Amino acid sequence: MNTNLTLKEWGRTCHAIAKEKGFWDKERNVGEALMLIVTELAEAMEAHRKRDDANFREELADTFIRLFDLCEGLGVDVQSEIIKKSEANKSRPYRHGKVC
Repeated sequence: MNTNLTLKEWGRTCHAIAKEKGFWDKERNVGEALMLIVTELAEAMEAHRKRDDANFREELADTFIRLFDLCEGLGVDVQSEIIKKSEANKSRPYRHGKVC
């Protein structure tokens, strides 16, 4: 597998695998798909808490895989959206104006 992919290409790859494995045989429930992404982050938090670095990295990867799959399945060009949002964030105040 080519590891030098754009975010769009990763989306296509993750989505193709998910489709092949039957996750898109019917219309996806977007809320359910988003909560599966949250679940992967929760699993990463649990691995971090247990100091299980290998599992932590794997759960972060699972998060991206599910997110790329969902974006591609919904036709969201996440690469363009990240670029737009990053540009917008450049003009925001320090810590986005929040006191931490």
